[in-house]
Amino acid sequence: MSAQVAVAVVSTNLRELLARTLESLRPDAERGLIDVWVVDNASTDGSPEMVRERFGWVSLIACEENVGYGTAVNMVAERTQTPWIAAANEDIEVRPGAIERLLEAARDHPDVALLAPRLELPDGSTQHSVHPFPTLWLTALFNLGLHRLSGRLADHLCLEGFWDPTRARGVDWAMATFLLARRSAWEQIGGFDRAQWMHAEDLDIAWRMRKSGWRTRYEPAAEVFHVGSAASKKAFGDELMTRFMAASYGWQARRRGPAVARAIALSNCVGVGVRLAALEPLARLRGGRFAEMRDGCRYWLGVHRTGLAPRGELLSRR
Repeated sequence: MSAQVAVAVVSTNLRELLARTLESLRPDAERGLIDVWVVDNASTDGSPEMVRERFGWVSLIACEENVGYGTAVNMVAERTQTPWIAAANEDIEVRPGAIERLLEAARDHPDVALLAPRLELPDGSTQHSVHPFPTLWLTALFNLGLHRLSGRLADHLCLEGFWDPTRARGVDWAMATFLLARRSAWEQIGGFDRAQWMHAEDLDIAWRMRKSGWRTRYEPAAEVFHVGSAASKKAFGDELMTRFMAASYGWQARRRGPAVARAIALSNCVGVGVRLAALEPLARLRGGRFAEMRDGCRYWLGVHRTGLAPRGELLSRR
């Protein structure tokens, strides 16, 4: 049996989690369904050595510098010829049968280029891993609270807290924690954009796939355990969400223009600012939950301000 999927596990200083990821992939590798690669982004914790010593059946690319997520996956795609490519974090465990279920869904939906599984978090809940493309109208709808008037619309848009994670569906984009890609579509658009160094590379590739006539699909029957942003949290700590949103606004500026990016950021800042103004007196008088909500608004106001940067800074964000 020739391998159907080249799995590109991108690794950065999470040796023990990486080992668990590779063990979860071993059964599919041993029966020839997948070809497993590790691209190590200049880890200093002995991850490359561990792969060489304990996982001789895994192909290793040990980078001398951190090349980013998308570029690391591209390196595997360039070295393989399997019909499918899978981008994978090093903090996951692929459940038995998950890859087969994604491949079955792909056969049933030939217009789909990207397939995402259900991501199970350590507490057993489902991670919110699918999203709508960021647009000005969507931002306005959310900040006005109109999504609360229609559960069907909110579920259709896959908004956090309002979507049904048990339903298979087409989605705008899905997190690349584990993301299966059809090679023919991948090669058509050139894989991940190297300019999107870290964060929003999954948003970008789904956007370009859609522009080329392909679709993205969420398949909850395929399950992958996810520790949750382990590498990013270790690298960026409390700045993780700020960096993620900066990358997202930078992507919007590159793909749709700085004016659109700043308009969306401004809409978000106004929406959060209005909520903050309403919460401030309640937080001072009653504290507790209101103070916590106020602090949350202050945090998100700072996060969205990253999208109001000057044009050059937005376009050059990495």
